[in-house]
Amino acid sequence: MAGNDRKYRKLVRRKTMLAAEKEYKDILLRDCQTQAQQKTEAYRSRLMLELYAAHPEWIPAQEAKKTVYDSRMSRFDADMAFALKQASDKAAKAISKEPSCREREEKALAQLKAEHATLREDYSRRLADAIDAQLADPSEESIERSAALADIEAQVEAFRSAETQAAEVQAEKIRKAEDAKIQRLTAAVEKAQIAPAGKLTLPEGTVLQVQDLCMYFGGIHAVDGLSFSVKKGEIFGLIGPNGAGKTTVFNCITQFYKPTSGTLLFENKAGEVISLVEEKVHDVVLQGIVRTFQNVEVIREVSVLDNLLIAGHRQFTAGFITQALHLPSLKKQERIIREKALRVLDFMGLTAYKDWYAAGLPYGILKKIEIARTLMCDPQLIILDEPAAGLNDTETMELAALIRRIRDTMGCTILLVEHDMGLVMNICQTVCAISFGKLLAIGTPEEIQRDPQVQNAYLGESDEEVQA
Repeated sequence: MAGNDRKYRKLVRRKTMLAAEKEYKDILLRDCQTQAQQKTEAYRSRLMLELYAAHPEWIPAQEAKKTVYDSRMSRFDADMAFALKQASDKAAKAISKEPSCREREEKALAQLKAEHATLREDYSRRLADAIDAQLADPSEESIERSAALADIEAQVEAFRSAETQAAEVQAEKIRKAEDAKIQRLTAAVEKAQIAPAGKLTLPEGTVLQVQDLCMYFGGIHAVDGLSFSVKKGEIFGLIGPNGAGKTTVFNCITQFYKPTSGTLLFENKAGEVISLVEEKVHDVVLQGIVRTFQNVEVIREVSVLDNLLIAGHRQFTAGFITQALHLPSLKKQERIIREKALRVLDFMGLTAYKDWYAAGLPYGILKKIEIARTLMCDPQLIILDEPAAGLNDTETMELAALIRRIRDTMGCTILLVEHDMGLVMNICQTVCAISFGKLLAIGTPEEIQRDPQVQNAYLGESDEEVQA
């Protein structure tokens, strides 16, 4: 078993390096295009500044107004952001020292944000009025000015053409160098492929199989002989009354608990069927399983972006020496992880919050951050433990759309526990109902809603049924 474990780790490491190299190639190629565009815009700005410095009377009023307005609003926003960051830092420290004051500090931060929004609106209106009063429309367009602008456009176009050509030459060099690296890593991955053992198999299209799972705590049978299968690409719901054993099942799958008995088979990212009970809890994520918890477990003392970067730490392949000396390969991996985090933030609609401390953010945003962290691990199976807990109706509808989008865009399988039956019946293809650790029913949402045992577990039996 130790030999297979080493082989799998080697395979995962090489696959991670291959995927990272492909991402880095895309980043470098994108940088070539971006730098060419930035140089062209900088060149245009320099020429226009030189022109307007020589002929101030040629500055268009609308452009002058926009320049002055943007400059002053930028300073205003920077001052407000600094003040808000200081308040956020102060709140985070207060909460870490005295958790009971969380509600008070979060309320104060929300009030401060509202005050800043009001101040910004008022300042923006007064600033626009003042600029309009001071800057008049320019005189009529002169032939000389038009000729000067046309000459600048011609120079900019020539500069753009030269920069684009230089970027294409640089991009071609990058392609050749990166393609060579990718080819070597692809060969290494193929060499490290694990031969099928032939002893562990799953039915076609199944990613997770739970068979006769038992989890006993002394005389308490938290899970008792539970069996179900999760298909690839589906949203699978696990429901049941409080104390039914739902979270215990999740803890067994992720190896927070070692089951008393039963089998847990999973098809990992390498396409190999493994027994999860033989995995260490900190290695489960390498197999492609990630999870969230009932309580929000984000790190409130760091920024939203840093929360995602921390979640991606298992994607690093740099060793101790590389990290200690901060070698170029580490910088490359840090760039890849950061770019990935920014893409995930954009996908989740959290880009505006990336530099904010998690402390003081609304509860719905914290839930999104927790789900975003799971996407940093290239998951095969995402386990969501009561994701809609504490959300209002609007946020729950947004969550349902988000879960579907993650499944469709990321190609993930979703396994969730949820008490909001509206959400479960809306997004799940298969629902498994349990009570006191035992299976009640499994099927489509419609079948579960009509099942008498499920109705009794949730609503209880009528007096007539009890007497009968």
